[in-house]
Amino acid sequence: MNRALHRAGLTALLDRPGVRRVLAGLDIPGAETRLIGGCVRDALLGVRTADIDMATTLLPEAVMNAAQRADRLKAVPTGIEHGTITLVTEDGPIEVTTLREDVETDGRHAIVRFGTDFLRDAERRDFTVNALSLGSDGTLHDPAGGLPDLEAGRVRFIGDPATRIREDALRILRFFRFHARFGAGAPDSAALAACVAARDSLDRLSRERVRAEFLKLLTASGGAVMVRTLSATGLLQRITGGVGELGRLERAAAAGLSPVMRLAALSVGARHDADRLRDRLRLSNSEHGQLLGYAEALADLHGRAILDEAAMRALTAGHGLVRLAEMLTILAGEPRPTVTEAATAALRTLEGEGASPIFPLAGADLIAAGVAPGPGIGRGLAAARKVWLERGCPTDSEARAELLARALECAR
Repeated sequence: MNRALHRAGLTALLDRPGVRRVLAGLDIPGAETRLIGGCVRDALLGVRTADIDMATTLLPEAVMNAAQRADRLKAVPTGIEHGTITLVTEDGPIEVTTLREDVETDGRHAIVRFGTDFLRDAERRDFTVNALSLGSDGTLHDPAGGLPDLEAGRVRFIGDPATRIREDALRILRFFRFHARFGAGAPDSAALAACVAARDSLDRLSRERVRAEFLKLLTASGGAVMVRTLSATGLLQRITGGVGELGRLERAAAAGLSPVMRLAALSVGARHDADRLRDRLRLSNSEHGQLLGYAEALADLHGRAILDEAAMRALTAGHGLVRLAEMLTILAGEPRPTVTEAATAALRTLEGEGASPIFPLAGADLIAAGVAPGPGIGRGLAAARKVWLERGCPTDSEARAELLARALECAR
């Protein structure tokens, strides 16, 4: 069944003050400028987007000059060697790119030349739904058949899929992401076959580009479903270097967890998985740290057959309230550990309080009791904290006194 498209969204897009200002500023005799790509597609879906792109027959220098003459337009040559000028408006930045056509491509980089033919420009784009363009007079241009594809929830490459992928191998991942966001039903068979056939080309992509695209896929509305297809075709292993925990990813996605936590749910079973993903996807130190934290919490949870109230408090103190709650969501329904009602109630209480249990001793307590500053302080606190965690993180005065005695015993 076809989805309803919102033609009124096109009018709303053209009526945005920044869009009107740019189109007016670039309204030069003999030239043509159109809104193009994602902003037109999203407008038809009734989605207001902050990312607005335009294509023009004007050369970059002419765009710069026109912006300087226009009222309240600032031109920034963000990609002038590729024909892109960013015009800053009251609605935010709008990227204006001179029409291009490919001269040569190696799957990662393309040599292009500027042109004046909107059809030739459309032919070098990736998917039919991304080749839609909108003229300043409200005319919708659909050179690749993107409109019926958008209505049907169908994501297709423009022209020959293998050719489009040879131009840029990242389009393999983009196909899965766009189907996850806009597609309905099974993926286009010709596109899927071409992606699988070109799987070796993924190895030639920069890891940073793969990381960015894969994390976007994981957060798309149908991302978990498309990752199942990646797994079934062997493409997932080419991306992550390992197998996937698909059920965990689905639970993480259903709970709206962050992209990195979805990656952890899918691909981390131990610390070495976090290290592999850091190297394979060029993760940041922060992202790698989150994966390590996930691996440590996973090992702690799997080390317990039954999770009772004391264990819940100890785990929360050790791993943090947010992480533990996320971990339990990801592992829901799995046989280990068994979570008791008392443990669930304890977690709800902690969530209501908004904080994990706090260890009731500090180094100053030991110094006040006569321990000299030095390694003994850390030794004593570590011993007391171990007892505290084993007992379920008690914080009453009697427990604190016992913990202090244990700390002093081990510190001296």
